[in-house]
Amino acid sequence: MPSKNPRESVAAPVASMTKQPGASAATAKTATPSAVKTPSQKKAVLVKKPVAEPVSAVKARPASDKRLKPKKIKMVSDSFTIPKLEYLMLETLKLRAGALGHSVKKSELIRAGIKALSAMPDGNFEAALKTVQTHKN
Repeated sequence: MPSKNPRESVAAPVASMTKQPGASAATAKTATPSAVKTPSQKKAVLVKKPVAEPVSAVKARPASDKRLKPKKIKMVSDSFTIPKLEYLMLETLKLRAGALGHSVKKSELIRAGIKALSAMPDGNFEAALKTVQTHKN
């Protein structure tokens, strides 16, 4: 079985030349140019070219994949102030949600509150608004 090491393949013809009867030591050291590879030829042998995949092997994504992904919701960042007591209520609601096994952020609580307010009938909505005191910033 031929060796995969390129140095061994170069050494094999030189070794066979030394075993020839009647060959002197001087002729054994100087091999023919075709038997010895130059360093640039060794590189050419060792470098493997990448094999291009056939066109049929490339997997194409079905066109329906784009329809399955939900649209990314654009978020808006805003700043507001609330009374300290209502801020503490947010913290209490976060702990309450955590006890129920649902960890939430303050912004998620505010969004849930907005959804709850929008789902209320007008009478309940007006009553909820009357419980909130107005304040100046």
